[in-house]
Amino acid sequence: MSVLAQICADKADHVAAQKQRVPLTELESRAKAQTPPRGFIKAIQHKNANNKPAIIAEVKKASPSKGLIATDFDPVATARAYQDKGAACVSVLTDTPYFQGTDDDFNAARAAIALPMIRKDFMVDPYQIIESRAMGADCILIIMAALDDTLAKELADTARAYDLDILFETHNAEEIERCLKLSPQMVGINSRNLKTLDVDIGMFDALYNTLPADTIKIAESGIQDTATIQKLYKNGYNGFLIGESFMRGMINLDDL
Repeated sequence: MSVLAQICADKADHVAAQKQRVPLTELESRAKAQTPPRGFIKAIQHKNANNKPAIIAEVKKASPSKGLIATDFDPVATARAYQDKGAACVSVLTDTPYFQGTDDDFNAARAAIALPMIRKDFMVDPYQIIESRAMGADCILIIMAALDDTLAKELADTARAYDLDILFETHNAEEIERCLKLSPQMVGINSRNLKTLDVDIGMFDALYNTLPADTIKIAESGIQDTATIQKLYKNGYNGFLIGESFMRGMINLDDL
């Protein structure tokens, strides 16, 4: 079983337990009572309109490939720093077994900043989409490698019903082709193969032209310097989802 398959299997078990703790009807009520989404895609477009790359800065404690990344982890201080330094949006990981993230991390960060936020997790059930909106998420992640076409559509339809923006994550031409059937407004190209955890930043150039011109294009994973960001932005990428390189101080947001 691949790493991704194991994560998704564990996530399905987690969601089943969550459904017992918080009924769907209660979640739906919470979601409908939430304040309106802050406009994740609009924030990216605003940065681009001002001739700047849109940075989706990630609050990230650990990962399966790198282990513990932030020993002195403070999601609130990190999110505030991202906002102060000009990030367009903030991503917070909420998966616990593999990334040591929690829903509390997301909630605390959201209460501390005004930027749009994506709940970064492995979505395998529409329940999680409604849960995300109930938490105040403005955007959710749909990982094409983790889903069949039917489930991907069900997740996308649910997100749109709750006015959530969607980042469709892809890693190869086949996933992009599947994704385009769902009429995405924003697509991420992840240079990390989630099944092997290998990184190949050449994927950014190789796959760029497979996306329609009007699609918002996000580069994810493996970005370790500002020169790469500037090159990809010049070549047409709109935004960059970066976690580890910020958490380790490899890239300074002030330089962008």
